Amino acid sequence: MKTETATRWLTDAEQCAWRTHLEVNRLLTYQLERDLQPFGLTMNDYEILVNLSESEGVRLRMSDLAAATLQSKSRLSHQITRMENADLVRRENCESDRRGLYAVLTEHGLETMKKVAPHHVASVRRHFMDLLSPEALEELHKSLQPIAEHLRGQRGKP
Repeated sequence: MKTETATRWLTDAEQCAWRTHLEVNRLLTYQLERDLQPFGLTMNDYEILVNLSESEGVRLRMSDLAAATLQSKSRLSHQITRMENADLVRRENCESDRRGLYAVLTEHGLETMKKVAPHHVASVRRHFMDLLSPEALEELHKSLQPIAEHLRGQRGKP
């Protein structure tokens, strides 16, 4: 005989917090995307440029970049093709693994990062950081940290 556990529906306070989180996430992503549009970039483009610019040798294996950006290898491959066409990145073969490929930041990609990063940071400040007190920001970080740790541990699990 199968026993079902009762659904733990969200309380009014939980529902309010959850829906506010979803709305803020959507609205903030939308606004940050809009602020990148004049530079011809999407948030996915920018995230890839950041990951590459912060990596040793401004390169990452495609599989590592896919993991870092939470994209499937197929989706990342299409994204990198678009970014190659814009001369932001290039692919290079991996010497130690003939099947492996690197995504490498081009000189134009690095110059684009240097140009766009100050605008993006200003956007993040204007639409997020500057709206929170230092105490609220610290509390937000403390509140989200256990969730981030839990979700990192769930990656790759069914």
